[in-house]
Amino acid sequence: MAKKKTTETPVRRADNPNVMGLRGAVLDQPITETLDSNYMPYAMSVIVSRAIPEIDGFKPSHRKLLYTMYKMGLLTGNRTKSANIVGQTMRLNPHGDAAIYETMVRLAKGNESLLHPFVDSKGNFGKVYSRDMAYAASRYTEAKLAPICAELFRDLDCDAVDFVDNYDNTMKEPALLPTTYPNVLVSANQGIAVGMASSICGFNLSEVCDTTIAYLKNPDHDLTETLLGPDFPTGGQLICDLDELRRIYDTGRGGVKVRAKWRYDKKENIIEVYEIPYSTSLEAISDKVAELHKAGKVKEISDIRDETDLSGLKIAIELKRGTDPEKLMQKLYKMTPLQDTISCNFNILIAGSPRVMGVGEILEEWTAWRTESVRRRVYYILTKKKEKLHLLLGLKRILLDIDKAIAIIRNTEEEAEVIPNLMIGFGIDQVQAEFVAEIKLRNINKEYILKRVAETEALQDEIADLEDTLRQSRRIRKLIIDELTAVRKKYAQPRKTEIVYSHEVEEFTEEETEEEYPVHLFLSREGYFKKITPLSLRMSGEQKFKEGDSLRTTVETTSNAELMFFTDKCQVYKTRAGEFGDSKASLLGDYLPAKLGMDAGENVIAMVLPGDYSAHLLFFFENGKAARVELKAYATTSNRRKLTGAYSDKSPLVSLQVVQQDQELALYSTEPRALIFHTALLAPKSTRATQGVAVMTLKPKYHLERVAPVGETGIVNHSRYRVRSVPAAGALLKTEDSDEKQLELL
Repeated sequence: MAKKKTTETPVRRADNPNVMGLRGAVLDQPITETLDSNYMPYAMSVIVSRAIPEIDGFKPSHRKLLYTMYKMGLLTGNRTKSANIVGQTMRLNPHGDAAIYETMVRLAKGNESLLHPFVDSKGNFGKVYSRDMAYAASRYTEAKLAPICAELFRDLDCDAVDFVDNYDNTMKEPALLPTTYPNVLVSANQGIAVGMASSICGFNLSEVCDTTIAYLKNPDHDLTETLLGPDFPTGGQLICDLDELRRIYDTGRGGVKVRAKWRYDKKENIIEVYEIPYSTSLEAISDKVAELHKAGKVKEISDIRDETDLSGLKIAIELKRGTDPEKLMQKLYKMTPLQDTISCNFNILIAGSPRVMGVGEILEEWTAWRTESVRRRVYYILTKKKEKLHLLLGLKRILLDIDKAIAIIRNTEEEAEVIPNLMIGFGIDQVQAEFVAEIKLRNINKEYILKRVAETEALQDEIADLEDTLRQSRRIRKLIIDELTAVRKKYAQPRKTEIVYSHEVEEFTEEETEEEYPVHLFLSREGYFKKITPLSLRMSGEQKFKEGDSLRTTVETTSNAELMFFTDKCQVYKTRAGEFGDSKASLLGDYLPAKLGMDAGENVIAMVLPGDYSAHLLFFFENGKAARVELKAYATTSNRRKLTGAYSDKSPLVSLQVVQQDQELALYSTEPRALIFHTALLAPKSTRATQGVAVMTLKPKYHLERVAPVGETGIVNHSRYRVRSVPAAGALLKTEDSDEKQLELL
């Protein structure tokens, strides 16, 4: 390791004050020591204090937020502004308000991220199934704790869990929440730490409770009998593979396939997708379907729309006539996120150490932890009852002579001597004496004291029962089972994710896709289009056109190529060559205005093959201006066939040039003048309807007439007409540089 020379001053080293070091000195340090002293503390902090959930099913950020809401009285009280909750949570969670609010959003009922949300929300909290549906700011939304949170905090005040100091040691917070059911398996949780991650899918509450009860009764219980599979808030269909499911239950690792649910509207010829996999979003699905349609891999679709509203999620897929919806959905399941694999990695913190566990191990750890929590709760209640019994036994002693107790109090001159005198007079301890001394004057009657003493016998029975409970683990297990039964009865909901078995699912086969092949495309001036294979073209004679019509453009490409047709109404129509049947030279072809559903009187003026949308379009107008627009400005994520505002309508269009690489173009005016310029002089614009910049300066009575690549013109003396900057007037066209070619709009 190279050493840097610096000014060195003797100082005591921080790690060992007895050793002198040099300030400014560069010391060699092994990389392993650097990692151990600098990186590992950070990594462990992320793992233990941030990203990995614990056995109660919560990360620290979740626990701090919910405990804050509990202390604010939001379990039984009215909703309060979310901003208020976020501010209060900062006393426990030293992070920004945005991070805390995002945590709250995910726990909220409105976001639909959890099977059993913990936050009863009001307002816009976004949706887990939408990437673009943003949640409202915390000042606009309101929240309180959901009723199921009672199961999180029921034993909190009974010393069931440990409490620790918050980050600045000003208050206490629970290390874990004493959940009465295995929330770690019910609430979905994901986290990315340093060098490890956790991905826990949620299961149905009723199934989890049944499985836990069965496990408590029989540790060898087959989990697949009661725990049918993961359940997701967004529904869908779980493709159940029992072998894979058992592997997940045994090891805590694996993946489950989930696919969307749909229905077919025969009247409208539309597929409606109303439930999607938990791991994706409706925008991701729409984008992928549109991408496949553009690539010509899904030709059966004419449109896809997001029709999600207050009633719920809905993606409408409009089909072409004759399409089999079953076969189409099989194809979409294979090629889009409509079917997705959700990974499982049950990594949980146990006693501060991360462990990947199967469902059986998780239940074992949870029952052990819950048993200890219940035991602590029972012991806490037992202690309180013993304290009460002790007080009542002291009260029983004064029952023999109430008048004596009154006399002792009345005859004691100093207040401080009352307690000692009662202790001596009745043979009771200080705690009992203080209890007797605090009895109100109105309660110093035989009836009151007899009632209190009568409680002694019942209290002794309760204490004996609690002590027996602590001695017998069987009774602790029964308490846990009773609580699980009550939770299931009160909060259980039907499964949202339907289970289908893998042998019932029909897979899409690639043989059904059409192969791509080379074709020649022909576009006539009056808008007739033909797609002809090379073999058919070689065997054909002359191209047939309508009387008065002629060829405008021809190009070689493939059968699935994307096409763009620009019209004289400043619009562009997008389609694919595959939308047209193979034709012959002897036929007129398809009439584009009718085929593409153009407006009345609208005519095609140019055909462009966008390819990968890397090229540029150059629009030249009669006023001498030119606009350079990036072709990607015409790319769309949705399946839109028609784009308005394709180019500027401020001046009539003279020519449209597709430029893959910069080149020289020749411009002709009606004066006649000519000008040669390099297209690199035009800066690209992202706005389609830009008016462009002046390229050729024209006199009032003249206009731009024609544009063509220099190689396609008759100009001999290029230097006469070439310009270094624009705008320019150009030079008068000489006879030897003119040509007799028919003027065309390319």
